[in-house]
Amino acid sequence: MDAERFTADLEAKPEALGALADLLDKGDPFDGLPGRVDRIVFLGMGSSRYAAGVAAQRLRAAGVDAVAEHASAASGTRPGPGTVAVAISATGGSRETLDAVARHTGRSFVVAMTNTPGSAVTREADLTVPMVAGEEAGGVACRTFQHTLALLLALGARAESGEGAGGLNRISRLVRRAAEATADLLDRRGEWLDGAAALLDGPHGVYTIAPAERLSSAEQSALMFREGPRRQADACETGDWAHVDVYLTKTYDYRAILFPGSRYDEQAMDWIRQRGSTVLTVGGDVDGQAGSVRYRHDDDPDVALLTETLVAELVAAAYWRRVS
Repeated sequence: MDAERFTADLEAKPEALGALADLLDKGDPFDGLPGRVDRIVFLGMGSSRYAAGVAAQRLRAAGVDAVAEHASAASGTRPGPGTVAVAISATGGSRETLDAVARHTGRSFVVAMTNTPGSAVTREADLTVPMVAGEEAGGVACRTFQHTLALLLALGARAESGEGAGGLNRISRLVRRAAEATADLLDRRGEWLDGAAALLDGPHGVYTIAPAERLSSAEQSALMFREGPRRQADACETGDWAHVDVYLTKTYDYRAILFPGSRYDEQAMDWIRQRGSTVLTVGGDVDGQAGSVRYRHDDDPDVALLTETLVAELVAAAYWRRVS
């Protein structure tokens, strides 16, 4: 793992997203799924599971039986006809994911989503979906996380209503808008990065808060602070925050990134204002924020889902370089 290479990986995001949009324009990467799909089970660990959790929730809201599981669980969704098991592993070699796939091989329809062609996860798969994120030389899953989300949105467009080519075109356009949003944050980081890093640089770590529909943004952002600069960080869903993390604001120098968009933003901010805590908002503004980072197309929740973690990634990279 390397801070400078991680930064270079982040800088390559717009180009990689363009390649993913080109792939979607050429055809459906999930073409080959069986005609009968009774349920979808996503299998993964870490960033893969974060992305899968959001995708599964969206599918359930559309009436599709879908669940995201820890691949490490001793027991999970029962395999069988009508079940599609989507194994997500950027490297294609995650031990826990391979073990979970073994339960479904020959019994469920297995889809392998990976950034590594020919890797172990593809060997028993009925369908392989490439992430086309390119090599992540920094050793951190950043582009692969973003591409996993986009591809799962494409799967959702197919599974939710059978939109076909129209749904795929919609996702391709979304990916291109996310590339524009990503490029905007990168191009203007000289205006916001130092200030954001200073606001979040406290003695008790960084906390990240996001609505349930984009919980992966909080989870991935917290992971970036732990994985690179090895800082204490934790993620929380916005509504749940008042039941789980509010207590920390009384005893900690509490500093958080808030991804706005929850109906419970004000509930959290009321406590934060009372306790004098520090919040940086990304993609929106709330009363009581200490700072805000805005970017192109941030009024689109789907663009936000694909883009907003870049703020935490760049701040984490700045902290990481200090200790490298």
